[in-house]
Amino acid sequence: MSREYLKTAALTATSDANEVHDIVKNILDDIEAGGDAKAMEYAAKFDKYEGNVLLTAEEIEAATALVPEKIKRDIQFAHDNVKRFAETQKGTVSDVDLEIVPGMIAGQKVVPVDAAGCYVPGGRYSHIASAIMTVTTAKVAGCKNIVACSPPRPEIGVAPAIIYAAHICGADKILAMGGVQGVAAMTFGLFGLPKANILVGPGNQFVAEAKRILFGRVGIDMFAGPTDSLILADKTADPHIVATDLVSQAEHGYNSPVWLVTDDRALAEDVMARVPGLIDDLPDTNRENAFAAWRDYAEVILCADREEMAATSDEYAPEHLTVQAEDLDWWLERLSCYGSLFLGEETTVSYGDKATGTNHVLPTSRAATYTGGLSVHKFMKIITWQRATREGSKPVAEATARISRLEGMEGHARAADVRLAKYFPGENFDLSASE
Repeated sequence: MSREYLKTAALTATSDANEVHDIVKNILDDIEAGGDAKAMEYAAKFDKYEGNVLLTAEEIEAATALVPEKIKRDIQFAHDNVKRFAETQKGTVSDVDLEIVPGMIAGQKVVPVDAAGCYVPGGRYSHIASAIMTVTTAKVAGCKNIVACSPPRPEIGVAPAIIYAAHICGADKILAMGGVQGVAAMTFGLFGLPKANILVGPGNQFVAEAKRILFGRVGIDMFAGPTDSLILADKTADPHIVATDLVSQAEHGYNSPVWLVTDDRALAEDVMARVPGLIDDLPDTNRENAFAAWRDYAEVILCADREEMAATSDEYAPEHLTVQAEDLDWWLERLSCYGSLFLGEETTVSYGDKATGTNHVLPTSRAATYTGGLSVHKFMKIITWQRATREGSKPVAEATARISRLEGMEGHARAADVRLAKYFPGENFDLSASE
């Protein structure tokens, strides 16, 4: 490839991974040993919060009253879109059965997990949309116990709009606890909660590492790093919109990579010239994040043609992938590694993050090479079953006995032998693995 890096990243998303792992592991061990009281200690230390942890109906009602009607309508709009998309996804899987050979029937059942823990970030930003994305999808899947967990603010508690969104989307319990301690509470079943079967939702590096460590004893949506976004743009793209979209994603966090891949040098240089001014125009906290992300993690890559652009994108496998280029159908057909794809200037990652209906919990750090994002399917187990008549089991038993003996697994073979002997007495079967 003939890529030219007009801007390179000084850091990677895993630069401080080891230190984070050790901190998180110690907190999880501490809370598992100390239970509710220890989780409350960490809440007081990190969240500066000592209020009620498990919200009551009265507290939910009071928070709802604080949310402006216009915002309630927006939340309901987004909830309706996410719900309808999740219901459509659910319709793509179903119980099935198949007669493998006459008399031998195998099938699958689709069963939702019982308990889902939904983490909703609420520290620097109140991620109202994350409550909508996670709780709604779990509810559509059919989970019986859904806990929404979000960091409280000192002396205030969880943001009212997050409480409202989690409640109307179907959360059975809302937990005012953030960070590692919140993840631990859902996993270990603290405060009278059911132990989560799966943990979902975005979070900072400490939340992501907690989910990584706990994976195995509990399911997770995916291993997650900092959010990342890539834009593919050609000469037809509007440089102001491209630059604005890059900055909009860089504000997520100081370590959130944003990448521009183009085959037009003039566009690349124009975009790079615009970004600093757009960052300067942001509010203080957002500006700090976007400035650090652009300085340390952003890259601008010049390619020879659109095929090289597509190959570069697939290699980076971004969480969010935007195409602002000619012939959108070509890009849709060609691209294969991304969390969610935004085709054309008329859509943007921000739409998907908030309200279009596709889920915004997506694979980061190149995980899009092997998985998609959160969907109704993540909350559902596809389990299999089989049933047979005696005659239908006959050829299966013969094949099983011979394969098992070839593998050296005599016990497996005898489980088939005993059925043949019972069901077909007097018949001779060649059940050896030899010729």
